[in-house]
Amino acid sequence: MHAPGHRHARLADQIRDEAAELVAAELKDPRIGLATVTGVELSPDYRHVRVLVTVLGEAVEQKRTVEGLESAAGFVAHELARRLRLRRVPEVVFTLDRDAQQAERVEILLREMKEKS
Repeated sequence: MHAPGHRHARLADQIRDEAAELVAAELKDPRIGLATVTGVELSPDYRHVRVLVTVLGEAVEQKRTVEGLESAAGFVAHELARRLRLRRVPEVVFTLDRDAQQAERVEILLREMKEKS
């Protein structure tokens, strides 16, 4: 028998991979800029998926990209259900990954400090 949560973690990984593929290759909305799926949060009942993304560019471009992703959320949800053979179509929500953005900002600041010294 698998440890509790093993199926949950495996499914979350599969959803992340499929969502990344959909965002990178299949969404044609012109509002969607350079977005990278950094992770997913899957509810315990598998009904809700929060897809965490980082978006290259300024706040305006990030907002526009998230709006484009949100309008494609229904398509993404149905594709995930079809590709992963889920019994129910999950509710998909796209959210900017603030942790990744902060880590990137710290990295840039550290690099700048190193270059100055």
